[in-house]
Amino acid sequence: MAFVVTARKWRPQRFDEVVGQEHITATLKNALKNNRIAHAYLFTGPRGVGKTTTARILAKALNCLNPQGNEPCNECEMCKSIQSTQSLDIIEIDGASNRGIDEIRTLRDSVKYAPTRGKYKIYIIDEVHMLTKESFNAFLKTLEEPPAHTIFIFATTDIHKVPLTIISRCQRFDFRRIQLDTIKDLLSKIAKSEKINIDDKTLTIIAKKSDGALRDAESFFDQVVAFCGNNIEASTVSKMLNLVDDEVYFTISDAILEKNYKSVFEVSNSIYNNGWNFIDFMDGLIEHFRNILTVILTKNSNLVESADIYKTRYLDYADKFSEGDLLRLLNFLNKTQQELRYSQNQKLKIEISLSHLIGLERSSTISELINDLSSSNLNDKSSFTYDQEINTVKTTTASPKKKTQFISSKEVISKQKSDPIKPPISHNFNNSENISNPQFSFDSVIKKWAGFVESVNAEKGLMFGPFIKSVKLINLEGNDLNIFSEDSHGKDIISRNQEYLAKKSLEFFGKRITFHLKDRAKIDPGIMLDTTETEKNESKQKSDDDPFINAIINELGGEEVK
Repeated sequence: MAFVVTARKWRPQRFDEVVGQEHITATLKNALKNNRIAHAYLFTGPRGVGKTTTARILAKALNCLNPQGNEPCNECEMCKSIQSTQSLDIIEIDGASNRGIDEIRTLRDSVKYAPTRGKYKIYIIDEVHMLTKESFNAFLKTLEEPPAHTIFIFATTDIHKVPLTIISRCQRFDFRRIQLDTIKDLLSKIAKSEKINIDDKTLTIIAKKSDGALRDAESFFDQVVAFCGNNIEASTVSKMLNLVDDEVYFTISDAILEKNYKSVFEVSNSIYNNGWNFIDFMDGLIEHFRNILTVILTKNSNLVESADIYKTRYLDYADKFSEGDLLRLLNFLNKTQQELRYSQNQKLKIEISLSHLIGLERSSTISELINDLSSSNLNDKSSFTYDQEINTVKTTTASPKKKTQFISSKEVISKQKSDPIKPPISHNFNNSENISNPQFSFDSVIKKWAGFVESVNAEKGLMFGPFIKSVKLINLEGNDLNIFSEDSHGKDIISRNQEYLAKKSLEFFGKRITFHLKDRAKIDPGIMLDTTETEKNESKQKSDDDPFINAIINELGGEEVK
């Protein structure tokens, strides 16, 4: 007996045997059940997904002498004659070779004749988009109002080439690509029936190579069996189909984590020596990192189209890459993919690109950096220090009519040189404690402000220090300290660090102070302190207090030049 290829031997003969197109077969079965048969059908979709097969099953079901559950029985005389292509009532036409207007005129003349034995006369026109514009125009009237016994079934892979006037006269059914798992299940069933040993990894290779076309998958299956016999190994199949081994992609992702530049050249040589296509490798690498991103986002491998052994390995990357890093990697690979197509030396391009890929450092968002800095500086403490100096300070209460005065950090430092602060001593407070301190006033805050600023700058100099140095003091209202700064981001900075400032205030001033940043528009500019004059006074005070300068003036008769 002559060998029959798998695609023909295992061609479905019933609607239930058509895989991956349940949305279409269910509709056709219901149409048969309710006797709602259209006069024209248009099947469209990718190659090898069952368009012509479904058309033949529909033709059999319409003319079957003993239908069973809206399915052809495949046992009656009509079904057998249709299966053996001997029925005169089922006419299959190749649109590519019968595309002229003369062929359509002949078809139009034959439509009026009744079927010989069956109930319907059915025309199956494959690749209908190949018909010429004139042929479509000549076919319009016949397609719109054919005889009651005539049914047209069109099949095409390029629906956009079919005129809208034809599409509007048909019931359109869109066939979809068959999923990888569906192809693997069917090939596994065929292999088991044929007594062929094949593993999941090999089935995955064949299914991915077919790109959603079941006919292609069955053709690859025949080719693999012819090469390997009844015992099929994944490595042999990869070599035979010239496919890039998935292990190569895992080598690259591991090299990125380990910063192993040596792997780049090993992978490049492997691709070159095996004769693999560099563009196919780049496509596979992009899919590889897409799979890792999918696992990280969904926390499972259900959306990964790969062998079960690789799905487990993808799960191992769940905590090793961040979403931001993977997006950067994929963006870089997409650009490299476009550049690779026009590269004169693809091997060199791959080596340079992969080296850059491994050299990419991990990224962190600004929020993460701020949180890291805050967590490193805001450690819980059971002990705080505050000033126990016993000075009689008059407590002032701010009133709306009182003038507002700005005091810069430089002024505070200058003020403290004439009124130095005693070193603080250690004292224990709870975080929630806020002791009533009779020495707590705006003047006490001014005197201790310089030490406060220096301490904050030492602890949070990178992000918060420069800001606190630029702050000007306005007044104190209870435990609320009003301040001003030219920094446009001041409110956000104060808001994020309010708790830290409260703890620091308790340490220096003996009170938990709440900082309020005032807008310039709400402050009378006429009462703002001239900071330039303050700096001059500060400079003069420095020179007056400098013993070296005083000695030169007094002993040598020198004069200070302003």
